[in-house]
Amino acid sequence: MPAAKRVRKSSGQTARRAAAPATRRTVSNASKARGSRTMSAAHKKALAEGRTMSAAVDRYLVAVNTPKRRGRKVTKATLEQRLADARIRLKTATGVEKVLAAQEVRDLLAKTAQLDAAGGTDVKSLESDFVRIAKRFSENRGVGYRAWRDAGVPAEVLRKAGVARTRG
Repeated sequence: MPAAKRVRKSSGQTARRAAAPATRRTVSNASKARGSRTMSAAHKKALAEGRTMSAAVDRYLVAVNTPKRRGRKVTKATLEQRLADARIRLKTATGVEKVLAAQEVRDLLAKTAQLDAAGGTDVKSLESDFVRIAKRFSENRGVGYRAWRDAGVPAEVLRKAGVARTRG
């Protein structure tokens, strides 16, 4: 069988490209156009307010969605005492006991660090900040009641904030 000839069809794009006028800006014109734009004070204020509201909402949602610590509450003084005892055991122990004591020291250090980090969260103040701005944030960003509930915000807090229950 003879090989089929390939025929190249012209799409006409080259003709259209040639007919189009050159509308490119030069580098100096483009930089002049961009440099002349400035934001108004009102726009800057609105951006800052939006960042502040987003940060407050984020802090509250992180606090609400942090899992509760289960079990018996341990004070920092108790952890420090256990840490001192584990360090003494680490110095005097040998063999497997030395490894276990070293691991216990590491675990207790991690627990004290975690206790320090979690101890600074005051959910009540975060909630009051959230209640103050949630309705306006919802209106600005188009966030509905169910989205807040899905994110873990209690219904009582949304009621205080004035976020209305809606369908959909």
